[in-house]
Amino acid sequence: MAFSTFLPIRPTLFPPPHFSRSPPRRPPILLNLNPRKPGSRMSLLSSNAISMQGAVSEMMTLIQLTPPTWQSALLSNLIIFVVGSPILVSGLTLSGISAAFLLGTLTWRAFGPSGFLLVASYFVIGTGVTKVKMAQKEAQGVAEKRKGRRGPGSVIGSSAAGCVCAFLTVYGVGEAAFSQLWRLGFVASFCTKLSDTVSSEIGKAFGKTTYLVTTFKVVPRGTEGAVSVEGTAAGLLASIILASIGCLMGEINAPEAMVCIIASQIANLGESIIGAVFQEKEGFRWLNNDAVNVINITMGGILAILMQQVFLQNLLM
Repeated sequence: MAFSTFLPIRPTLFPPPHFSRSPPRRPPILLNLNPRKPGSRMSLLSSNAISMQGAVSEMMTLIQLTPPTWQSALLSNLIIFVVGSPILVSGLTLSGISAAFLLGTLTWRAFGPSGFLLVASYFVIGTGVTKVKMAQKEAQGVAEKRKGRRGPGSVIGSSAAGCVCAFLTVYGVGEAAFSQLWRLGFVASFCTKLSDTVSSEIGKAFGKTTYLVTTFKVVPRGTEGAVSVEGTAAGLLASIILASIGCLMGEINAPEAMVCIIASQIANLGESIIGAVFQEKEGFRWLNNDAVNVINITMGGILAILMQQVFLQNLLM
């Protein structure tokens, strides 16, 4: 007989362990919280923004170069011309704008932002007075062609002397001893031209009586070589304004500003005499307005330089 038969079988207090097979664990889903991961759209946008910021920074550094370079002059001029295109179109033809762009680039290269601002002031004032009483001028046949929009001939005729001074500055002709003389000639040439433009346009618009400068005979408005009190006074004021701008911008000093004003008035008187005696006369058909303008501004620039050397040098000694 087996021993187990004498032992009572009791139920166990703890159930046998039950081992169940759990399902395999899946790897967690990770969200890509890094927007700069290569290839993502946010990464491309961020890279483009950084590149744009770097390009703008390089442009600003180039524009602010002192002394200016041809690259900085070209870039600065391009930006200003794009921003100011509505004003440019109102005062210049397309070919005139091209000529003005070359002038602006040369001016920035030679004299920097201050010289450019001087030329810009000349252009804005000159264009403004040309538009004054345009309908009346057109009715009288004395208005500028194309509603006052000037072409490349006018731009060159108005800036030839200034361009010569700018080139002399860029290439260091005469070095430091002549540098300020070229600046003075540059400012004086534009003071002369602005004074001439303003006196002519205001005289045609408001001049009550117009006199021929050589005989003081009363002549119609718009006659070559004619002057009026109103136009002469306006021209003098214009030269004072532009010379003051040149002085404030540091291109010239106060005594040199006075020299520019005086030289511009003498040159304009000479231009009126040339117009009255030679312009539109037999044998001088080539002497058109653009040619006379070149003579006028050249006289203004040379006179200013001579006056600075003869008078100011002696006063300062």
